[in-house]
Amino acid sequence: MKKGLIIIVLAVLLGGVSTATAQDFPFQDTSLTVDERVEDLLSRLTLDEKLSMMEHRNPAIPSLGLPAYSWWNEALHGVGRNGLATVFPMPIALAASFDEAMVQKVFAFVAFEARLKYYEALDTNTEMLKEPTDYTGLTFFTPNINIFRDPRWGRGMETYGEDPFLTARMGLACVNGLQHNYNGVSQNDVHLSAAACLKHLAVHSGPEGMRHEFDARVSPRDLWTTYLPAFEYIIKNSDVQQVMCAYNRLNGEPCCTNKELLIDILRHKWHYDGLLVTDCWALNDCWERDTVIPRHKTHASAALTAADAFGSEVDLECGSGLAALRTAVDSGYIGEEVINKHVRRILRTRLRVMEMSPTGTIETPGVHPGWVVASTLVLLKNNKDLLPLKEGTKIYLAGPNATDTLMPLGNYNGTPSYRVSIQDGLGRVFTLVNTPKEADVIVYAGGLNPQLEGEELPVDMPGFYKGDRTRIELPDDQCREIRKLQRKHRPVVLLLCSGSAIALDKKTLKCDAIMQCWYGGEDMGDGVALSMLGFDGFGRLPVTFYKSTKQLPPFESYDMAGRTYRYMTEEPLFPFGYGLSYAKYGLEDVRWKDGQVCGMVRMVKPSRAGEFGGRGSTVVQVYLKGAEDTQEPRKQLVGFQRVAVAEGGLQPFEIDIDPYWLRQFDEESQEMVPIPSGSEITLLVGFSSADKDLVELKIKL
Repeated sequence: MKKGLIIIVLAVLLGGVSTATAQDFPFQDTSLTVDERVEDLLSRLTLDEKLSMMEHRNPAIPSLGLPAYSWWNEALHGVGRNGLATVFPMPIALAASFDEAMVQKVFAFVAFEARLKYYEALDTNTEMLKEPTDYTGLTFFTPNINIFRDPRWGRGMETYGEDPFLTARMGLACVNGLQHNYNGVSQNDVHLSAAACLKHLAVHSGPEGMRHEFDARVSPRDLWTTYLPAFEYIIKNSDVQQVMCAYNRLNGEPCCTNKELLIDILRHKWHYDGLLVTDCWALNDCWERDTVIPRHKTHASAALTAADAFGSEVDLECGSGLAALRTAVDSGYIGEEVINKHVRRILRTRLRVMEMSPTGTIETPGVHPGWVVASTLVLLKNNKDLLPLKEGTKIYLAGPNATDTLMPLGNYNGTPSYRVSIQDGLGRVFTLVNTPKEADVIVYAGGLNPQLEGEELPVDMPGFYKGDRTRIELPDDQCREIRKLQRKHRPVVLLLCSGSAIALDKKTLKCDAIMQCWYGGEDMGDGVALSMLGFDGFGRLPVTFYKSTKQLPPFESYDMAGRTYRYMTEEPLFPFGYGLSYAKYGLEDVRWKDGQVCGMVRMVKPSRAGEFGGRGSTVVQVYLKGAEDTQEPRKQLVGFQRVAVAEGGLQPFEIDIDPYWLRQFDEESQEMVPIPSGSEITLLVGFSSADKDLVELKIKL
């Protein structure tokens, strides 16, 4: 879609729910500040009306001209669960791009599409103004910035990977894209395109089958060095409107009633004054005595749970209704001043997403799903430069994901207007043949699908349980199929489709080329075809690919020892940050200058990119090396930049290093503190987290 300016007229918002005119009340006057409007509106609400706003389905209040509104909407990788919408690659794939600017444009487009859908629905369905309808609003429960600590977790595909820094930067790009235009500038001093939500606070990454009763036991060190940094960083560097508390317990206390987490850390340490919402029906886990679903059962009643939650700074409950909150108020557990504090935050965000404003503008970013897909694919192997293939190359296509048009959509998706399967995409540029004997190259599209890995799925079969994986190896039947194809004496290209890391056996690793394709959305087939044809803009791994399940610590343990590239001492199958390009690159003149790592990237071997002009890109990564004999990470990402280089060219790069990431855990204070000024540190600069791909840069702070 071409970049343009869309003018949206919002006067319809007050129509159909009240006889009040547009200026009957001061809170409808957009020349006033948001806080002035909030205070005026708050003063006009009865206690019952205030309480009605603290559950995610807000009813209409006709006497004040307030339409109904539901806070629950999804935009994980496009507007979800609300009819036709563009479906982009899953977040784990977007993280693989290592391209913040592109991710921000993607979510700016999502916000643009969401607004068109919202106002179109209002124009054709005035019942929305009277009764709250889920999946129709402009407040989205995204991004998921939990750490993908273990490849067995089924929802890892919703995250931005295993690294706190990458998660923070990609999550920030998502927030800025959703809430602002594609340049990251607010629409004006008041309005937001949409409202993002950081989830799930905190320490939430499986097991799915136990999430309503699971108690994540985490040391202060792991809490502050791994599980909390992305939340803190985004809160301190954005205007993110919502934070969602998680289902699980954290060190014994359910996250949505956890005073240390929600009051001491979120409100006091981080000074967050935005909206805090529960995960949907999370409070039920605290008090329900369910014989089917095991639950926390930490509270004696629903009212006591509500008192604890809203007393722990929860503003908005998603799910179970208002009866428990009403009882808590009637019982004297919660006073009206506390209610007012919560409703102020709720009203502030409702006003800022222009729900009651007369006019607004949105700038449309130019972004194409196929090109987005191509920048998320990770080339893991390319023996003898088999790829790229020439247009018209004869291929034999096999594998369970070759023709599947549901697999690319992942989860929390909308309904695309079209779907390009891998077969569709490759068929447009290469010749399909019927037998391996006729082919120049065999292409096998394998891996997993979102019906096997995902959120709390009803799955119980070898290798999979409740959405999680019990083993990470490629399914045995696919390994057998690949071995048969390898005996056909043709080069074999393996396309891995999944939302998580897959372990490969020695024979599968003998495939001539291997590409990690993730779940690429509606245009997945075109993106794969572009890359196989020569587009040299590959991504890098946002997670470690382990050799086998045996390399993993117990799934239920949240201890980071031995997990991810930051703490792992064994050699992985493929390291975090790894990925090949068609061209080969080298670093020159790497140096430290005024808080930046600077240098040059040289294309030392041109790409066989053909029609794409020999232009390629790589990702320069900067890691902080951990001190020896300490509990600090062995190395951790602190900066990256995607650098485009023309054939045979040399391209400078400058990577700012935010002091926030040059910190360490202090045992005495049990907090993160800056590395002391004057200390000597070692930065590692290169093209993956593997030692062999990095050069050392010693600097004094």
